Amino acid sequence: MQAKVIKNDAEYQEALKQVEALWDALPGTPEAETTELWTLLIENYEKQHYPIEAPDAVSAILFRMEQQGLTRSDLIPIIGSKGRVSEILNRKRDLSLSMIRKLHSELGIPAEVLLQKKTVPVPALAHVKWQQFPINEMVKRRWFPDFEGTARDAREQAEELIGPIVFPDGQDCRTRKLAARQNVRDGSTPDEHAMWAWQGRVLCLAKEKCVGDYDPKAMIPEFIRKVVGLSVLDDGPVQAGRFLAKSGITLVILNYLPGTHLDGAAMVGLSGKPVVAVTLRHDRLDHFWFTLAHELAHVVLHLTKDATACFLDDLESDIPKCQKEKEANRLAADSLIPPREWESAGGLHMATEGQVRSLASRVHIHPAIVAGRLRFENDNYHLFSNLVGSRLIRKLFPTYQSGLVVI
Repeated sequence: MQAKVIKNDAEYQEALKQVEALWDALPGTPEAETTELWTLLIENYEKQHYPIEAPDAVSAILFRMEQQGLTRSDLIPIIGSKGRVSEILNRKRDLSLSMIRKLHSELGIPAEVLLQKKTVPVPALAHVKWQQFPINEMVKRRWFPDFEGTARDAREQAEELIGPIVFPDGQDCRTRKLAARQNVRDGSTPDEHAMWAWQGRVLCLAKEKCVGDYDPKAMIPEFIRKVVGLSVLDDGPVQAGRFLAKSGITLVILNYLPGTHLDGAAMVGLSGKPVVAVTLRHDRLDHFWFTLAHELAHVVLHLTKDATACFLDDLESDIPKCQKEKEANRLAADSLIPPREWESAGGLHMATEGQVRSLASRVHIHPAIVAGRLRFENDNYHLFSNLVGSRLIRKLFPTYQSGLVVI
């Protein structure tokens, strides 16, 4: 039989017989060369059809320990503690990425053997300070759906758990162009790691929502007016989310993280369509509608021109606002109450409850919006407390506290 590429098992078995028949051929003879050729053809077929699986991570560690004469105590600086070493070697706990990185660099165990089922490359996120993220709060809010351990366990697996949130689809939330992020309070700065985590969580939640086609040309001031008009409905915030979804915009309701004091955000999602988020930091109708209008103003004025921009807003910050924030504030206010209507009402600085309701009815908005503006312009937040819709928003979103609300 002439040597040829092996294509099936029958030819493979025949090739084995050929090698067996020529096994005793003397070196340098034509028979020996034929045997060598058959051997190469057999090895090539076996690699394709009978590959040898790589050893599992624990077997690879044990093999390297035997090679280098290491004891379990020698693994403590790499894995973390005597108990943790025991759990790993007894296959009761998976390796974390930080452990994998150390085993690869210090013991020379191939990364592909240690990773196997993991999808994150070993060197990719080594520089991130994972322990500075609000891990306890993220566990408390069930941001890691497949994780069942304690906060301490989460800290040991921080890279695996937080990585997909802060780097959704390979995008780095930390490098997004924060066009108008404001300090949370005068004289203080926000917790950047909490900001990144919150932003990443918004993007991940938005990714799960299927929305309609998005038309940037439809993003005009009148679009915001249509959304605000839904405020007259008892479930107006929910209906607003549905209306936005049909227009290709995802609305995410996500509680802010400690150290951020965020009210809302506007950004382009992983799908390339706008995402608007509201934190419900204040459980009032007037605050919800102004925040939503403000973030939609960013969509209309800014995201249509710069898809890389990201607005994370503390609307009560004492820090002087940049031009884009001023523009968004103005468009939001004008969309909620048209300037002509506000001026014709004389500003309602000495308004009665009846006048507030009358103006709201005339411009087709909820009275809370008018009451909220009066409270703001008079710097008196005791006015019309019965009209601003306190404690009416969060009850519309039962899963709000766990951060699972995507409309």
